[in-house]
Amino acid sequence: MPQSIYDTDFQQKDLGSKIVIALDRLSEVFRALLRDYAKTSGISPIQIQILIFIAYHKQSYCTVSHLAKEFNLSKPTISDAIKILHQKDLIVKETSTLDTRSYTLSLSESGKQIVSETEGFANPIRNALQLNTEEELYTLYDSLSTLIYRLNQTGALQVQRICYACKFYENNNGTHHCNLLQKNLHIKEIRVDCPEFDKKQG
Repeated sequence: MPQSIYDTDFQQKDLGSKIVIALDRLSEVFRALLRDYAKTSGISPIQIQILIFIAYHKQSYCTVSHLAKEFNLSKPTISDAIKILHQKDLIVKETSTLDTRSYTLSLSESGKQIVSETEGFANPIRNALQLNTEEELYTLYDSLSTLIYRLNQTGALQVQRICYACKFYENNNGTHHCNLLQKNLHIKEIRVDCPEFDKKQG
């Protein structure tokens, strides 16, 4: 049986375990900040995340099916959240002309107002990062983006629009290249949520 990363004695001998615990602490901060904003806005944390996602992503992504994958939740859970947001007049449902059972989501004016009031919830984390040097940020971002890609490849993360998984991306002897933009990419230009993402097949 493998030793637990939560075993404090084992942690001292295994750097990977320490990193996982550190990421766990960061996720707790993220959730706590989101909960604080949820209390003041009168809607749940996942409802805030849904509104922010709709605000900044193309409409084809703003469906119940895609949101369920995006947030790794069941369709009924997302449907319940959407129902409440619709009742509060924070979103607008736009029925498909091809299938009346299908619809996409957009923000109402009230929804846009809620987004403007809540989308800064993670700023304390960003502000703390700004204390790092530029080189430290590049190294951290390189490690995190690679980790995200590997977790996506193993299925732990269902939806990721990261360059490494895109059909336009190539790694030419260690040089990152985007065939859509027709340019080499510096580490800081690697995207983890690209609007032009097109999943690589195979």
